Amino acid sequence: MIYKVFYQETKTSPRREQTRSLYLEVEAASELEGRIIARELVETNRPEYNIEFIELLSSNHLEYEKAHADFTLTEF
Repeated sequence: MIYKVFYQETKTSPRREQTRSLYLEVEAASELEGRIIARELVETNRPEYNIEFIELLSSNHLEYEKAHADFTLTEF
């Protein structure tokens, strides 16, 4: 499953206008488990990030992101 993680680069002064995103591939039994694993991965490897939202991408949404966004899977 591919998850899109919305975050700000700092926890001390998060601003919605500076929200960025990254993409993670996570093996999980359910969507909830995948969100938990994705959050743990980001918090472990980038503790300075303020995670705003984690979204599971559907196949259509994933195709759109690949075609229209700067799509790169993040590996930790």
